[in-house]
Amino acid sequence: MTENLVIIGSGPAGYTAAIYAGRAQLNPIVFEGFSAGGIPGGQLMTTTEVENFPGFAEGVQGPELMKQMRQQALRWGAQCITDDVIAVDFSQRPFVITTDEQSIKTHAVIICTGATAKRLHLPGEELFWNNGISACAICDGANPLFDNAEVAVVGGGDSAAEEALYLTKYAQKVHVLVRSDRLRASKTMQNRLLSHDRIQIHWNCEPVRVYGDQVLRKLEIQDIQSKDLTELFVSGLFYAIGHIPNTELFQGQLTLDPLGYIHTEGKSTATNIPGIWAAGDVQDHHYRQAITAAGTGCMASIEAERWLAENALLIESATMNLSLV
Repeated sequence: MTENLVIIGSGPAGYTAAIYAGRAQLNPIVFEGFSAGGIPGGQLMTTTEVENFPGFAEGVQGPELMKQMRQQALRWGAQCITDDVIAVDFSQRPFVITTDEQSIKTHAVIICTGATAKRLHLPGEELFWNNGISACAICDGANPLFDNAEVAVVGGGDSAAEEALYLTKYAQKVHVLVRSDRLRASKTMQNRLLSHDRIQIHWNCEPVRVYGDQVLRKLEIQDIQSKDLTELFVSGLFYAIGHIPNTELFQGQLTLDPLGYIHTEGKSTATNIPGIWAAGDVQDHHYRQAITAAGTGCMASIEAERWLAENALLIESATMNLSLV
């Protein structure tokens, strides 16, 4: 048997794609895990308060948001499987998706494997992740922890500059920790950083340890040249050192951009292979928001349904599962 559609990965992109595909009676199969070690539900499963997703005036916990999306996908007939995808074969049709438990043939695929924020793996980092340490200022900057407090940003590129400037909306002072003696950010962003009265740049340094109780309280940084240690009393530490797209499975089969993200065509989510789409952070290194991931999941599902119909491959379900699972 050949399936209409397989969705690889979950999170806002994968579950939204599944909701739309289910409503279109495509009976989508969602593999919630993948070989890069992704967590079913994506990065929001390790996020506490989500305050910028529309429809939740008082905010919502990341795992709860993913639970609701998953239940909605199940309600419309999606089949969610926690198997990790270990191999894909896009060289033949139908496509073949292989897990450590089974192989499935499918006419269409939507890839939603996301991207993983680079971490420094400092001693104490895990304890304070989402309790002072974050990889997304836009997501977490409005946390009361940082209101009129001092925070730090690690990085010297445009992303670090954007994060630091954004944090000045909430924090009293922003420390930018740069490993070298110069910024990699664009000249415009450099000028904005250097001229801001609430941003202090620390050159030739890197964080080496974090301290606190229930939340982050203190950061220890080291001068790369002299090896001298300095303490910064900060309530927040934001990593702006890049993300790694989870695209290892698709190397050599799909076109990737220079950063390793899946290249999509124009304003669509189509990849270089007809019948395969990519949605969410696996193809977006600019916005990286739950709402934009969900939007591209919607786009991919609509594009997949139309492509299946146009190519006479669509097998509609006679019945739909409308019970919550």
